[in-house]
Amino acid sequence: MIYTNIRPAVFLERPNRFIARVRLDGAETTVHVKNTGRCGELLLPGTRVYLEDFSGRMGSRKLAYSLIAVEKQRENAPPLLVNMDAQAPNRVTREALLSGVLALPGMGRLEIVKPEAVFGSSRLDFFVCDEAGQEGYLEVKGVTLEHDGVASFPDAPTERGIKHLRELSQLAGLGFRAYVLFVIQMGQMHVFRPNAERHPAFAEALRKAVSHGVTALAYDCLVTKNTLALHAPVPICLE
Repeated sequence: MIYTNIRPAVFLERPNRFIARVRLDGAETTVHVKNTGRCGELLLPGTRVYLEDFSGRMGSRKLAYSLIAVEKQRENAPPLLVNMDAQAPNRVTREALLSGVLALPGMGRLEIVKPEAVFGSSRLDFFVCDEAGQEGYLEVKGVTLEHDGVASFPDAPTERGIKHLRELSQLAGLGFRAYVLFVIQMGQMHVFRPNAERHPAFAEALRKAVSHGVTALAYDCLVTKNTLALHAPVPICLE
């Protein structure tokens, strides 16, 4: 996926989860944050961030800029560029499914990739069907939390995430292929782990879902200031 009209800025503060204050071209500006998660380890005062400029194409927008990426500072290593657009994981997943970059284990060439598939009381991210008529469901989770090359999810408790895992388990029991994909919105990751420290119930739910036939996948991304693309699988450690 491609962003247009990218502007560098400096993060100042985040008054609430929807907006941030940044310094852009020497002036303080309020911008939209495209991620309602905590992102406390990313959005630190003085950090360089990147904004998409919607000037001239505002539509119904109230703010001209959206914060889409941040340079995470690391000890003894160059800054790590992290995409934090919460809508991006689904978009790059769809692109990768349609192009064949992302192959789902146990399924052949996909003929149907349908977003927002309803099952029970939930709306899962994708329904897929391959050339042999085999059907499956895929739920996508964006990952922006990392430490020393270890990516983890979630960054805060997510009962909704647990609910999705339970529904994927039900689908697997009904004979569908069922997948949860963790899209790591950065590169250079060595492994993915569920974040048992911040939400042990999610880590346990993921282990249980996998034992019930759900396939867990993790992919990192190629991230630039104005592009994001699914890149390569990352090993998953459930321990």
